[in-house]
Amino acid sequence: MKVSVKNIKGMHFQGEGSSKVITNIDSSVTAGGSGHGTNPMELLLMSIAGCSGMDVVSILGKMQIKVQRFEMTVEGERASDHPRVFNDIEVVYKFWGESLPEEKLHRAVQLSMSKYCSVANMIDKVADLTYRIEVNPVIA
Repeated sequence: MKVSVKNIKGMHFQGEGSSKVITNIDSSVTAGGSGHGTNPMELLLMSIAGCSGMDVVSILGKMQIKVQRFEMTVEGERASDHPRVFNDIEVVYKFWGESLPEEKLHRAVQLSMSKYCSVANMIDKVADLTYRIEVNPVIA
């Protein structure tokens, strides 16, 4: 796997992988950037959710479980001293749908987090990575 990242101006960078999709990376204005992209630590949290979310969608599809809506939030607590790594990260899986089998939702998430999601398994070696599941009523 290989990506390229080029400096646009100041703290603004653009990254590109094999998909050729451009990802803007930047710092906030208060941190010396222009605010034209996502900061690297936020990208890391998004990577956990994206990786695990893809697994969960695939696993639930194989289980023939249909969800109306599926979202995740990821919150990380960083160390106060440099290099300010994440110490604690929590992923919240939010599902909406009719008569969703909670045990299968838990199983899909557990398989992703413990076996399939490379990003989560890598991060879990250096931070306390936890998760929980919320099942919500159908949206009209």
